[in-house]
Amino acid sequence: MAVRYELIKTCKQTGARIGKLHTPHGTIDTPIFMPVGTLATVKTMSPEELKEMEAQIILSNTYHLFLRPGHELVEEAGGLHSFMNWDRAILTDSGGFQVFSLSNLREIDEHGVSFRSHLNGEKLFISPEKAMEIQNALGADIIMAFDECAPYPAEPDYVRPSMERTTRWAERCLKAHKNPDKQALFGIVQGGMYRELREQSARELTSLDFPGYAIGGLSVGEPHSLMYEVLDYTVPLLPDNKPRYLMGVGSPDALIEGAMRGIDMFDCVLPTRIARNGTCMTSHGRLVIRNAKYARDFTPLDHHCDCYTCRNFTRAYIRHLLKCDEIFGIRLTTYHNLYFLLNLMKQVRQAIMEDRLLDFRDEFFAQYGLNDSRGF
Repeated sequence: MAVRYELIKTCKQTGARIGKLHTPHGTIDTPIFMPVGTLATVKTMSPEELKEMEAQIILSNTYHLFLRPGHELVEEAGGLHSFMNWDRAILTDSGGFQVFSLSNLREIDEHGVSFRSHLNGEKLFISPEKAMEIQNALGADIIMAFDECAPYPAEPDYVRPSMERTTRWAERCLKAHKNPDKQALFGIVQGGMYRELREQSARELTSLDFPGYAIGGLSVGEPHSLMYEVLDYTVPLLPDNKPRYLMGVGSPDALIEGAMRGIDMFDCVLPTRIARNGTCMTSHGRLVIRNAKYARDFTPLDHHCDCYTCRNFTRAYIRHLLKCDEIFGIRLTTYHNLYFLLNLMKQVRQAIMEDRLLDFRDEFFAQYGLNDSRGF
């Protein structure tokens, strides 16, 4: 198998676990946060900087790379690893979420999805087979089955056929996948916010024996409390000996709560997106560095952080850069936010090892300014 999960320890306080995910491009300590490199780059960060902050795996996007530069060109370059000079693990998503979220003009049928490019309006088509063709060419260590991500809210009459189609598409992805020895194909559990549908999806997908499983269709606008409820009854349905991936989740509280429920892998554009707007994650909560009160603040973003940004630059300087639209300012806030989440997951792993994740959560929430799981 291309990917193998090794369970190291389960926390006695919770269902959290630490493990090792063995891939063709290195072993990953889980639970882990994966920085998102949509177009074969994590915005403003170099591969060296990502390694410096101990990123073990990054995510790239099938839909966007299909549009440009095209999967054939990436394959000609030797695959994503060679193209972007990244020798650690890569995961590519299926492109399904982008097809449904970025294109207003789309038609879904059993064959796949016809849609228009958000770039130029060109009419395009992605099927399960096409998604596999693209991802096989990109060459990521972990690839995802093509799925439909139902919106929130959605009625059961919409979610049920969507979920059942996703299962049929997953079977077709398995048949079309050309590199199972080099690339692990994960199935995606769907079913919206309906327990019966989630249970059906998990049951049908686990019967197909994928090497790993993702939980999709969450973090799409629902309250965090509802997301945790869905995780509470969905995660136990997934195999203990395979990795579990919660898609699109990256707020600090949700990472901790997800890990407590047995999730191994997370990804989200949140840290890089808010960094570009001048919002920074700190141990005491959100800090909007553009605010005037930081104009003469010569302290680091976070006194408890030892990242490159916090070791070398002040709030006043970073605010100055952002107010002047200097790219270096965005680089500094992006570096800090990614480091913050990667370091948070390192602390989560240590807390699991020491059987104190509940205590760690309570301490973190109190310091961060969260009395409950309200989100970032």
